[in-house]
Amino acid sequence: MADNNVLLRVDNLVKHFPIMRGLLQKQVGAVRAVDGVSFELKRGETLGLVGESGCGKSTTGRAVLQLYRPTSGNVHFDGTDLTVIKGEELRAMRRKMQMIFQDPYASLNPRMTVGEIIREPLIVHKVATEAEADERVRQLLELVKLNPSFSTRYPHEFSGGQRQRIGIARALALQPSFIVCDEPISALDVSIQAQVVNLLEELQNEFNLTYLFIAHDLSVVRHISDRVAVMYLGVIVELSTRDELYEHPLHPYSQALLSAVPIPDPVIEKTRQRIILTGDVPSPANPPSGCRFRTRCPIAEAKCAESRPEFREIKPGHFVACFFADRYL
Repeated sequence: MADNNVLLRVDNLVKHFPIMRGLLQKQVGAVRAVDGVSFELKRGETLGLVGESGCGKSTTGRAVLQLYRPTSGNVHFDGTDLTVIKGEELRAMRRKMQMIFQDPYASLNPRMTVGEIIREPLIVHKVATEAEADERVRQLLELVKLNPSFSTRYPHEFSGGQRQRIGIARALALQPSFIVCDEPISALDVSIQAQVVNLLEELQNEFNLTYLFIAHDLSVVRHISDRVAVMYLGVIVELSTRDELYEHPLHPYSQALLSAVPIPDPVIEKTRQRIILTGDVPSPANPPSGCRFRTRCPIAEAKCAESRPEFREIKPGHFVACFFADRYL
């Protein structure tokens, strides 16, 4: 029986980008950006998706929203499989799902005023008259703590933090229930990051929003997320509640990531052991056999090369893809 509280369920999501060569553009391979990702998101929950650059976090977010059509797998949103619908049906579902992009400089049209940028979704989806759209723009600017008189200005007149607030206002225009936050603070000054994160939390509490929060700053993810998924080379290697993951990571990659997070206590920091991974991340066009992490893993054995470890539940709500996770319990 389906859980009514689950807003989004992703089953074995795969997205490969073809590699074309030669005069006739023949496919000679594929970049396996996302290679079998599964997770659920409950209404009003924030799932943090972390991992190093190039591991497939942003591609996962875009494939969930169908900005990239998945190669295979299913994305059930509010009871509808987004991978099998298209045209007007998909367009209607898009009103409920939005995205806040990473770069506030590139994601706003420099030739449109702020008012036009925020108004555009309302006009495209035909949900408001001109007068209603103007009033909604004013409300949205106030909601993200910007002066409504800014609606006649252009994006280049604003700072990075203000532009990201404009991007958030645009994402909220159609009153969505689910937002993919694709590294929304990584391009901002540290002093502004906390303000934007606090704003996202306030909006979530006010409108019962559900977030997929993609980031590589583990301290920010710990602050905002209810659960955290750790991604490596196109697959999720660990998924758990926030506190459980940060205090008891069971995958060697999660342990290495968390050992790099500074602790603001010089005594603990001095005694803590850093885990330094050797080697480079393999190419997603030619990933290792078996476990994706085995080429850099300090505890890898022969069986890790032979088969891919099952993504299994080791403790209630704590999932790990590692043959030897039990030894860390």
